[in-house]
Amino acid sequence: MKKILLLGSGELGKEFTISAQRLGCEIIACDSYFNAPAMQVANSSKVFDMLDASKLKNVVIETNPDFIVPEIEAIRTEELLKLEEQGFKVVPSARAVNLTMNRDEIRNRANSLGIRTAKYKYATNIEELMNATKSIGFPCIVKPVMSSSGKGQTKLNGYKDVEKAWVEASRNMRGDRSKVIVEEFITFNSEITLLTVRQKLGQTIFCPPIGHIQSEGDYVESWQPCDINENLLKDAQNISKIITDDLGGYGIFGVEFFVLEEEVIFSELSPRPHDTGMVTMFTQNLNEFDLHLRALLELPIPNILLLRKGYSTVIKALDNIPKNSEYKIEGLEKALLLNNVDIRIFGKSKAWSGRRLGVILSSDKENGLAAKRFINVLKN
Repeated sequence: MKKILLLGSGELGKEFTISAQRLGCEIIACDSYFNAPAMQVANSSKVFDMLDASKLKNVVIETNPDFIVPEIEAIRTEELLKLEEQGFKVVPSARAVNLTMNRDEIRNRANSLGIRTAKYKYATNIEELMNATKSIGFPCIVKPVMSSSGKGQTKLNGYKDVEKAWVEASRNMRGDRSKVIVEEFITFNSEITLLTVRQKLGQTIFCPPIGHIQSEGDYVESWQPCDINENLLKDAQNISKIITDDLGGYGIFGVEFFVLEEEVIFSELSPRPHDTGMVTMFTQNLNEFDLHLRALLELPIPNILLLRKGYSTVIKALDNIPKNSEYKIEGLEKALLLNNVDIRIFGKSKAWSGRRLGVILSSDKENGLAAKRFINVLKN
C-alpha cells in the first residue's frame, strides 16, 4: 500500500482521495483547518500551517510518505525542493509545484521557452501598480501572483480602478507574497483547459479540451468537449507538452489557454487536477483524479475515452451569507429528478459569500441550469 501525503484537503483533494483509496492507497490529508473535505474520506489527517517550513518538514519526516501531493497554492514550496533532494517524491515534481504556485515564475518560464503569453508587468505596491498599468494600457487585468481559484482578480478600465484592484488582490493573496501581476486584456473567442497527463510508461496524453467561463477569475461553469479548430488544438497540445516536459515529473497538469481566431495564447498552469476538470467525473472513462493517480503511481493508462458530453456548474453561497456561517443546501430532491444530472456536495463545514460548496454535473447546459434553479444555500 502506497502512502500519500495530501497537502490541501479541498474538493479536488476529496475526489483524489476517493480515487486513491480505490487503488489501495493510504491518504493522510492535511490542511489549515479541521474536517476539510478530503479529511472526511482520508485514512488520517493533519492540521497545520503549510506555509510554516518547519512544520511542513516535520510532518513529512513523521509520516514518511511514498508521495507528497500538493493540492493548494499556500505551501512553502521551497521546502518541498529541499525534501525532494532528500529523496521524497513530490508530485508531479517539486520544481513544477514551486514554479506554478507563483504566477510570476511560471509566466517568466513560459516566455523563456518561447511560449506566447499576454503582455505583463509586476507590482508590489500601489505606486508600482499605477506605473505598470500605464505601461500595459487599459483595459487590463490585475491579480495576485499567488491566490486560490483565480480569486482577487479585477479588470481595470482606467486609473480610477487601481486602488480598488490593489485592495481586492491584497485581500485574496495566498501565502506571504504581496505582489500582483498586471496583464493586457485579451479579447478572446473562448477559454479552454487542456488536461495534460505526463506518464513514465507512455507518451504525454491529453483529455478532450474543456471550455470554461470564469467570473472575477473564478470558475463558474465548464463543458467537455468544447468546439475548437483542430489546428489550434494541436498548437495547444504542442505548447502544453513543451512546458510540462520542462517542469518534469508525472501527473496531470491543467493548462489554460485563450483561444483567438488564429492562435492560442498560454494563460495559466496548475500541476494537479483542475477545478474546470470536475466535468470529467461525468464525461470520461477515467476522470482527472484517476488519471493523476495512475500517472504518479506509474500505472498504465491505455486510453482516455469521452463516453458522453457533459457540463458542470458550481453551487455557491449567496451574497447574503456572512463569513463562517452554518448552512444547509435545499432542493436536491427536485434537482435530481431531472434526467442526466448528478451532484457533488463538497462537505465544507462553513459557508460565506461566494464560497464553492458543490458542483452540478449534467449532460448539457440547459439541464445543468435547470437543476441549479432548484438548489438553494440557506444560512442555518
